[in-house]
Amino acid sequence: MTSRRARPVRRPAVPRLLITVVLALFLLFFVLPLLWLVLAATKSDEQLVHGNPLSFGSWHALRANWAALTGFQDDVLLLWLRNSALYSGLALAITLCVAVPAGYAMAMTEFRGRRVLLSATLIVMLMPTATLVVPLFLEVNAVHLIGSMWSVILPYSFYPFGVYLTFIYFSTAVPKDLLAAARIDGCSEFGVFRHVALPLATPVVALVGFFSFVANWTNYFLPYVMLPESDQMPVQVGLGTLLDSVPSFNPTVGALAVERPQLALATLVAIIPVLVVFLFSQRFLIAGMLAGSTKS
Repeated sequence: MTSRRARPVRRPAVPRLLITVVLALFLLFFVLPLLWLVLAATKSDEQLVHGNPLSFGSWHALRANWAALTGFQDDVLLLWLRNSALYSGLALAITLCVAVPAGYAMAMTEFRGRRVLLSATLIVMLMPTATLVVPLFLEVNAVHLIGSMWSVILPYSFYPFGVYLTFIYFSTAVPKDLLAAARIDGCSEFGVFRHVALPLATPVVALVGFFSFVANWTNYFLPYVMLPESDQMPVQVGLGTLLDSVPSFNPTVGALAVERPQLALATLVAIIPVLVVFLFSQRFLIAGMLAGSTKS
């Protein structure tokens, strides 16, 4: 009886064509607005309105827009960037010091109320951030911190998503036998966490740090409510102030007017730190996303 070779099954070309079309649509939807934003910063207001939307303006216009932007209210944009870096950096440090040990404790220890605590973490994680602003405002006001930088930093530091990520990682990607062997060798519980678990958790620590930094840097509503003074604002709230100073959006603007290309340039400056952090941490981000995909 002769054996017949199985012919390779040809996949239909329609799904591949469909995938290509969908990816092209996503590319147009996300890349074109970003490209327009970058090119808008190189134009004058007249060129932006009447010129080709996807054409490059000039380096002279870019320098003029930057000079006008940094001169707005005595270099207040640089002050807003410094505030954002301060708030996001301090909150990130506190988040990593709290979320990672909390996730480790919830994954590796059994205690009364553990399931309730995990369920509460998931519920808070799923709640929209805006719904928590009023309760947070009342709590911060009760301890008389409204208007201080801690009114933003402390709520930023409460990051249940980071606790959940570290809980999943330690539950799936770290062998418990390895931790048990360290305890048998005489290592304390803190020593097990510090010398064994934490070095293995570098990918998820980077993942939590990146998500926390991005969430803190892009948060608008919380600092808008907590910080009443302009010199305390982070850059996201400052962009709202710049938007109110554009005559096209606010006809009542006086002498301190901001043109639309300058607003586009300020938006680009505001997203550069997040882009830089992503470029330097993408290797750890990919490892952290894949670390808990298989159980050890």
